[in-house]
Amino acid sequence: MSRVAIVTGGTRGIGEAISLALKAQGVKVAANYAGNEEKAQAFTKRTGIASYKWDVSDYEACQAGCKRVADDLGPVDIAVNNAGITRDGTILKMTYEMWREVIDVNLGGCFNMAKAVFPGMRERNFGRIVNIGSINGQGGQYGQVNYAAAKSGIHGFTKALAQEGAKFNVTVNAMAPGYIDTDMVAAVPAEVLQKIVARIPVGRLGKAEEIARGVAFLCSDDAGFITGSTLSLNGGQHMY
Repeated sequence: MSRVAIVTGGTRGIGEAISLALKAQGVKVAANYAGNEEKAQAFTKRTGIASYKWDVSDYEACQAGCKRVADDLGPVDIAVNNAGITRDGTILKMTYEMWREVIDVNLGGCFNMAKAVFPGMRERNFGRIVNIGSINGQGGQYGQVNYAAAKSGIHGFTKALAQEGAKFNVTVNAMAPGYIDTDMVAAVPAEVLQKIVARIPVGRLGKAEEIARGVAFLCSDDAGFITGSTLSLNGGQHMY
């Protein structure tokens, strides 16, 4: 029987690459999205992967959305918490709303999704949860106290939940991408992007497909002895 996966933020960028990588492994994938209806429909038409709309920062919406996926595709075996937003600014310029939105989506979304899928995984004695952190959650970044705090929180959340799931064959791991060639990074001014690439030892941006292959492995049966870990894919930019 095919596994069933939910990938939040799964219709664009890194999320799209993850959805496609899991599908290539024979997984039945539900790609969650929050707002861009047109792009989500185009994604589904192009890939054949079903897309489901809900806001991961909304606890009740996550409960209802995960139930809908389970009703349509079967019990959820895999959850990839990829959905994330940025609201950058120094703390002097950052409003409380900018802080709250990023924490609620990037970190709160992990909690909301885990609450929806973890009980069933535990009962069935199998589960894979992968949370997408960030190099900026590991090393910090100027003008991103909200984003860095949320992503750093994801790494702690991962280690704690991994301890709860381990004896039930539910693994919980994190990925910490560096700078990846996505729409979000493409929006960075060219002169700034050039300086970023100059600090990456391999001399280039990462590719979404490279992140996706790492996620797909962590979601596989072969990764059953890996839990509570953070896999850093950043071209050597941050090592520890």
